[in-house]
Amino acid sequence: MIIETPSRLHLTLIDLNGIYGRIDGGVGITLGKPGLKIQAEPADNGVEVIFSKSCQFIEGLINDYTVKIKNSSLKVIDALEIGGGFKFTIHSTYPPHSGLGSGTQLSLAVAKLISNMNNHDLNALDMAKIVGRGGTSGIGVESFENGGFIIDGGHKRVEKPSFLPSSASPATPPPIIARYNFPLDWKIILAIPNVERGVSGAKEVDAFQNYCPVPLYEVEKLSHLLLMKLMPAVVESDLDSFGTAINNIQNIGFKKIENKLQNPYINEIMKNLRIAGAAGVGMSSFGPTVYAITDTNERDILSAANDSLKDVGGEIISTCARNYGATLLD
Repeated sequence: MIIETPSRLHLTLIDLNGIYGRIDGGVGITLGKPGLKIQAEPADNGVEVIFSKSCQFIEGLINDYTVKIKNSSLKVIDALEIGGGFKFTIHSTYPPHSGLGSGTQLSLAVAKLISNMNNHDLNALDMAKIVGRGGTSGIGVESFENGGFIIDGGHKRVEKPSFLPSSASPATPPPIIARYNFPLDWKIILAIPNVERGVSGAKEVDAFQNYCPVPLYEVEKLSHLLLMKLMPAVVESDLDSFGTAINNIQNIGFKKIENKLQNPYINEIMKNLRIAGAAGVGMSSFGPTVYAITDTNERDILSAANDSLKDVGGEIISTCARNYGATLLD
């Protein structure tokens, strides 16, 4: 059995103040590329992970993927009381800790393959609870299930009293409060520079602990921007308004902190893509992936992205939104 998953952009967390009784909340876009392609076969026992020749091997990727696949497999096997083992072959990958949500897609892909091969029909929410994903943002879980442009409603403070990233939070995935098809004629260009892979692990926990709660007025400003500019722009396919909102988001709330903690090179890339004419430019999650959204001048944005990565190297991907989730191929 083979599964293909999307990736996702995480545009911003909404409320890391919590005075109204909820924290987190997230906004994201499901992407057509890059994606994962994973094949699963039954085995006598244990969990084996191999990588096909078609995979792009990035430093640290093999170990990261192997650990996550084995950990997720054991959780699913235990939860569903399954006997025997599994062999996983990875046919396509994308970088871990790059802001594109590989951890959630990988864990849910493993859960979907194992559960379907053993006649368990689980939805993404059920699987996320088993493998422990979605403790801060629900964007990755919903991207796996349905794709599109997504907003989640965060967690009640009684369930999640502390400000923590998903990797350190035992909370269940938050409710999805809005989901729309994203305009497919808007091009999304990703620039993934070869710089330190954002903030993860203990550094990410420290960032949440040291910078939260964020000021209430910034949360209220961001919420107003999302409700009265970003969301209507998606519904009405208004690229100029959407781009303006994306640019403004970079300097508000926790996204401002995420950008502050990056290599200065990230801000330079974003500036160059805006100068080249992108309607909106931002950093996904804790980076280092930078995204630019445009409709008519894709070639100019790609050229600017290439120029921006000359000194450090990296990868550039031209893609668009994906308005459906993961797909089983066999």
